[in-house]
Order: sequence, then C-alpha cells, then structure tokens
Amino acid sequence: MQRVALVVGASGIVGNNLARRLASGGWTVYGLARRPPMDLAGVHPVAADLLRPDMLRSALSGVKPTHVFFCTWLRQSTEAENCAVNGGMVRNLLDVLREEESLRHVALVTGLKHYLGPFEAYGKGVLPDTPFREEQPRLPIENFYYVQEDEVFAAARRQGFSWSVHRPHTIIGFAVGNAMNMGVTLAVYAAICRETGRPFLFPGSPTQWNGLTDVTDARLLARHLEWAATAEGGRNEAFNVVNGDVFRWRWLWPRLAEHLGVRAADYPGHATPLEQQLADAGPIWKDLAHKYKLVERELERLTSAWHTDADLGRPIECLADMSKSRLRGFLDYQYTPDSFFDLFWKLREARLLPSYRPADTP
Repeated sequence: MQRVALVVGASGIVGNNLARRLASGGWTVYGLARRPPMDLAGVHPVAADLLRPDMLRSALSGVKPTHVFFCTWLRQSTEAENCAVNGGMVRNLLDVLREEESLRHVALVTGLKHYLGPFEAYGKGVLPDTPFREEQPRLPIENFYYVQEDEVFAAARRQGFSWSVHRPHTIIGFAVGNAMNMGVTLAVYAAICRETGRPFLFPGSPTQWNGLTDVTDARLLARHLEWAATAEGGRNEAFNVVNGDVFRWRWLWPRLAEHLGVRAADYPGHATPLEQQLADAGPIWKDLAHKYKLVERELERLTSAWHTDADLGRPIECLADMSKSRLRGFLDYQYTPDSFFDLFWKLREARLLPSYRPADTP
C-alpha cells in the first residue's frame, strides 16, 4: 500500500532527519514548514503557517497523506500561550486533513518535559522517579505537550486513524536554524574557545556533571517514528525514545573536547551558563567564519545557548526507560559518543565548523 508522509516541521532537527529517511526508503514525502528546506532529495516542500487554516488548506490542496509526523512547536512567553498556540497548530492541521479522509496514522513528537514540566515550571514540585516511564501520570500543571496529545486523541476518535506519541530526551543531530540544538551549540562553543583561548567549560550543574543521563540521536528517533507508524506494536501508544545507553557528562565531556580539537577545562563545581559565556561571541564567530570560509556567519543560526543551559543546568537526574519499545519490537540502539562524533564530522563536511582534528589540539 502506498505510503504518503507529511512531515510537519521539515526544517527542524527531527523533521529534517525523518524526511531524509522516509524519502530514501521509498515513501512519497511532503515537508511542511513556514520556510521548508528546498535541498532535501525526494522531499516535496510545502510552505504554510499552521496558525492560518486558510493558507494551510490551500498549501495542502491535493496532498493526501496517509501518515502525518508532527515534529514542530512555537515557543511563546508563557505556558498558557504555548498551550493555545501549539495545541491550535495540531488542531488546525488535523481539521484541514479531515477533509481528505486519507489519514491512517498520526505521530506526535513531544519530549521529556512531559515528566519534567514546561520551562516556566521546569523540574519543580513533585516529579516522577527516574527512569521516566510512559505510564507515569501527567503533572498537575499546564503543559502544551498534554494539549497537543489531547488534540491528536480527539481527532483519532473522530477520524479513525491510529496514533503514536514519541518522547525523546535532548536530541542530537544535524540541523541549522532551529531553537533546540545542543550538539551544534557545543561544537560551535568549542571552536570559539579554541580560537580565543577561553576554557572549554562544562556549562551545567553538578547534578548533570556527576549523574547518569541519556540523549536521543535524531537518526534513531527517525527510525522509531517510522517503526511506530508502520508496525502493529507501535499503534496507539506513547513511547520514550533514547539511545539505549547511559553516561555521565564528566566522562563524555573530555571525549567531546578531544574530538573537537580543544582541551577540556576542569569542572569548577558550579554551572557557568552558555548564555553568559557566548553573550559577546557574535562578532567572534563572524571573524572565525570568515577566517575558515564557513557558510554560516550568524551565531544565532547555529547555537541555542538557552536550551542547552536548560538541559545541562537541571538540578535533578534525568533519564528515560525504553522497555516499552523493546517489548513491542523496536530494538535499535545508538552509541551516544558516536551521535556527537558523527554530527561533528557532518558539520565539518558542510563547512559549518572548522576542520579541527584531535591531533590539532593546542
């Protein structure tokens, strides 16, 4: 049976990797974004604003997706606004697609803020025990992830499609211009440290430095999304999605530093947020990009210091259990250091990062 995917958020870290995977696997793929990428082989770009139903309806005219992968969000100043805007985007899309009567499955990507709470109440109050498990109840606070889920559940009841919810941890993968991108942020930070002689300091909290944690490779998440959309075991369930290993940042940090051609500084015992460290780095990056003939000279297009600080600054342990996916048939695994190393090589190949090598470390 023909599979037609609508990847919503095709310009982001999740949507970009997912669209590439599906297109290479024989799917017909449409990539929707306000400014969709035009360079994804086999992906049909769709430019639309999810907050404008008329524009959305026009943009999707004639597109009859069998599978929707919702991989985007818009950050607002309060969680109440997040709920209204991000819930509205899901509702608008599914209302428009209801007219086509083609949908078989809708996959929604959220994250571990399902368990930790939204940014304005992040990690506060009584939180569930780690490792996080899908059956743990929702927190008694506003959370736009819950609103998005409820929109999907309601539309599934009305329209008869199956659904899946995917809850990754911090996502490591290739993308430019997105709001949450720790891997690229750390690579750029290392390059700035190397050029200026600044110490390459782990920016986070002692809890994150010393405690166990995990991350999610964008490529593994793409495989998980495809699996849940096509396998019986993935239907009508919520899943955590992480690499499958655990690590401590105090172990990983010097390994990342070596690969990036910079020396890891001793951890000072307290957080040193990247928003502070990179506050003056815009002109530094422009000069560095000119020196090495890099293709992106705007620091804010590459780094998301605020999000990296939020993840690495948490005062609590944060890791997720993958047993549910394993028991239902998804057995893929990704070695976390390679998630970072593969990304760094790709950034070099794309001329987004200087070609430092471990042997170049000063």
